[in-house]
Amino acid sequence: MPFSSDRAIFLELADAIAADVLAGLYPEESQVPSTTELAAHYRINPATAGKALNRLVDAGIVYKKRGLGMFVAEGAPEALRRGRRAEFRTDYITPLLAEARRLGLTTVDVVDMITKDQA
Repeated sequence: MPFSSDRAIFLELADAIAADVLAGLYPEESQVPSTTELAAHYRINPATAGKALNRLVDAGIVYKKRGLGMFVAEGAPEALRRGRRAEFRTDYITPLLAEARRLGLTTVDVVDMITKDQA
């Protein structure tokens, strides 16, 4: 995974792990890579990898099992879906509808456009 220079590496890494949880690569109660494994794989500072994992702990996506590592929390995929749905609305739907209004389109017009694009 190439890191961009626009965002902090720990944020990008946390998002990548969360995306893998959401995609089912790390099912509930499965172990995620350790700080050391992440640091070695991505050639980053272990503190940066640890910061990414701690961000996921703080969000309730992963939890620590003392002496064993980090594991995906029960309900984490659904929690991620809920969060991403809210972000989707804010980042995409609200601006889409605002632009549609500026163009004189109704919500029905937008839905029709989307439906036709799926066919």
